Amino acid sequence: MKTRRALNILTIVKEMFAAFCGLGGGLVAGCGYVAFLTVLGIVPRLVQLSKTAKFIQYYEWAVVLGVLSGTWWGLGDAGGRLPLFVAAPAGLFCGVFVGMLAAALTEVINVIPIFSKRIGMDRRLISALMAIVIGKVAGSLFQWLYFVYH
Repeated sequence: MKTRRALNILTIVKEMFAAFCGLGGGLVAGCGYVAFLTVLGIVPRLVQLSKTAKFIQYYEWAVVLGVLSGTWWGLGDAGGRLPLFVAAPAGLFCGVFVGMLAAALTEVINVIPIFSKRIGMDRRLISALMAIVIGKVAGSLFQWLYFVYH
């Protein structure tokens, strides 16, 4: 009886330790993600470009809820069981997010303007940016609809 009780206590301690490590790792990753978005200035830049300063709290809550739901969803295997009408918008949102993140990174380090001037494409900069964004969205939709849905 004592051995069984000791095993139960040991199991509880192991589970608590695993939960503590998972929470700590999640907090570190989340803080790093928020710091990354803050350094890039994605939310303020998005508000500035879209002229929607009155919706700043919605943008902030969208980032927080997106991270929380993505993390929770990532803990399970829900991706393989999604119906098409859910997988398509999820792929679209993932593509938009990746495209905006890539655009923010390139804007911070001025990769695209410098590259377009070097190869003589500075008059077609908007077309190049739209091709990148559309390519990111199409790639994400393809991944979600082909690999995740099937």
